[in-house]
Amino acid sequence: MNLEDPTSIDPADPDGYLAAATEAYRNWGRWGDDDRVGTLNFIDDATRARAAAMVRDGHVVSLSQSFDMDGPQKGWRRRTNPVHTMLDTGTDAERGLQGFPHGIGGADDVIAMPLQCSTQWDGLGHIFDRGFAWNGRRAGDVVTSDGDKVTGIEHMADRIVGRGVLLDMGAFLRPETGELDDGYAITTADIQACIAAQGATSAVGRGDIVLVRTGRLARARREGWGDYAGGPAPGLSVTTAGWLHRTEIAAIATDTWGFEVRPNEFTESFQPLHQIAIPNMGLTIGEMWDLDALADACRERGRWEFLLTAPPLRITGAVGSPVNPLAIF
Repeated sequence: MNLEDPTSIDPADPDGYLAAATEAYRNWGRWGDDDRVGTLNFIDDATRARAAAMVRDGHVVSLSQSFDMDGPQKGWRRRTNPVHTMLDTGTDAERGLQGFPHGIGGADDVIAMPLQCSTQWDGLGHIFDRGFAWNGRRAGDVVTSDGDKVTGIEHMADRIVGRGVLLDMGAFLRPETGELDDGYAITTADIQACIAAQGATSAVGRGDIVLVRTGRLARARREGWGDYAGGPAPGLSVTTAGWLHRTEIAAIATDTWGFEVRPNEFTESFQPLHQIAIPNMGLTIGEMWDLDALADACRERGRWEFLLTAPPLRITGAVGSPVNPLAIF
């Protein structure tokens, strides 16, 4: 079986493919038995310093969707859109109902939301492979009702700053629309061709944070959310796992709900590339990033690399985190 050839996939045999791919691309023990951050180890101080030198004009692009009730979630596995509630308001203040002295008043609020309801990172405790978590630990020893006590998202809080690279697959493969069709599986050949077309500044290597724009979010904004959360979408083919492993990237994010192509490439399966990448490869994955303005900024400047800072919130024991990624030119 050629794990990187899409034509060699047997749609009826996800177990066979996953058994071979997880073994081939497994990084267990690569950074020691106690490792908590996986491929983020590829980002070091020198990597960050080189990335910081890419800042020339100071232009900043936020890569986050909004966190509000008008979001994509429809309740799948109890995921909802954020609920924002005011605790203190200007009305309370101007009517003197807050009990503060000398005329001072204020506003306070609270938000309730699943940690993966909008732009976010998947933590390494988010996905398991046949009962095992990242680095070969038993899933039940890692994530309990108390949270992820081993690879919680807080361990990534000072890690995700480095060289970002945008691959605008939507514009490259569908220049007439800039948007890939739902169900389009992005192959390694597609990725390599896009890099060649965009030029040297989009070359991908060790420690990079790769961003893949499919155009799916742009379509959702134009036509309505529909099945954006969990439905059909373009995304990476499961056969790109070899490229993800070989290039030694630190992390990858897309503008889709699920990162990989949906429907998945096997007749009965659910997120097989997640199963290879997170618990076996130790790869940090981001989803639902807004990459449209970033694509415009890259195109205007003729370069596809930038300083990217995207630390998760330091939520102890969490298996995912909202994020407001910033690309700085």
